[in-house]
Amino acid sequence: MIRPVPHVAAITAYALAQLQAPEGKRLVSLSQNESLRPPSPAAIRAAAGALEAGHLYPDPDWSDLRAALAPVHGIAAGDILCGSGSMELIACLARAYADPENAVLAPAHAYPFFRTAALLARARYDTAPEVNRQVSVDALLAAVRPDTRLVFVANPGNPTGTRIARADLLRLRNGLPGDVLLVIDEAYGEFADGLDEPMFDLVARGDTVVLRTLSKAYGLAGARVGWGLFPPAVARVIRKVMSPNNIPAASQAAAAAAVADQAYMRETCALTAEMRDSFAGRLRQSGFDVPESHTNFALIRLGDPDRAQGADAALRAVGIILRPQGGVGLGDCLRATVGQAGAMEATAEILEHWARKETT
Repeated sequence: MIRPVPHVAAITAYALAQLQAPEGKRLVSLSQNESLRPPSPAAIRAAAGALEAGHLYPDPDWSDLRAALAPVHGIAAGDILCGSGSMELIACLARAYADPENAVLAPAHAYPFFRTAALLARARYDTAPEVNRQVSVDALLAAVRPDTRLVFVANPGNPTGTRIARADLLRLRNGLPGDVLLVIDEAYGEFADGLDEPMFDLVARGDTVVLRTLSKAYGLAGARVGWGLFPPAVARVIRKVMSPNNIPAASQAAAAAAVADQAYMRETCALTAEMRDSFAGRLRQSGFDVPESHTNFALIRLGDPDRAQGADAALRAVGIILRPQGGVGLGDCLRATVGQAGAMEATAEILEHWARKETT
């Protein structure tokens, strides 16, 4: 038998959503935090046009995409690195800065891929407790050990939907040792940009990276495009472990065109927030605990894991798939991605009907 190396054999595979509807039922997936509508028409046209040069390798410097991103965020194009989704960039950061002698730290209910990336680098993965599903700066700072080299935080958080205020992130950065790299994953950043608390300026310190993606607000999950602002010294290291042709030409073209169409993206965010808040408000009126969210999903707290499993089963019975959160220590929760109005209406109705049956 051909055996993998021990640290890979010991890792539990990253768990994606189980997208299987009962026979005869139409699948309604509200489990993967995809956008509620397709990308900008300009992005679709640009991707189609790029296929005319499909026989050529893609631009390894992502020139058009960087040029589109820089003025939108007021940053230098040369400090941007782009990846096959932000997952590639997270994995590269762990590969470059973590190993058996250099540990990774993250909040207790953090994005699960942080753990996967750390374990693939053979690093110890430490967690710090959260307070009411909110990242605690004090707990993170208390959890730093002499061998901590990377701290990952998602802001807004997935799956919690909570947000860390700029002042708290500054306190975290100032409290970390200078040899610890802070990585702020803003995959849902566009949904919180209206709060006007950007973090890109921290990158100039040389010890912080800020990541984003085009999978959520821009509707390009299938194109696999992420990006980040990196200190030059860190960027040079990450380039060594990245694939040199990581983003297909059609995806780069679509991404650049999507970024150029800011009005469409902002409209998507506004529609998403309106649908999210309406859905959450309805469930709250029906007695459900739905915390405030700054993302394109809502976290539904059911009180205990058995009730969460029961609600999940009731939804799956009609083909509606939400995302259970036991894997991040929130076994009493389901996460609902904001989708089309009909899907949200059906989800609320099923949950309300299930809750009524629970009390009779």
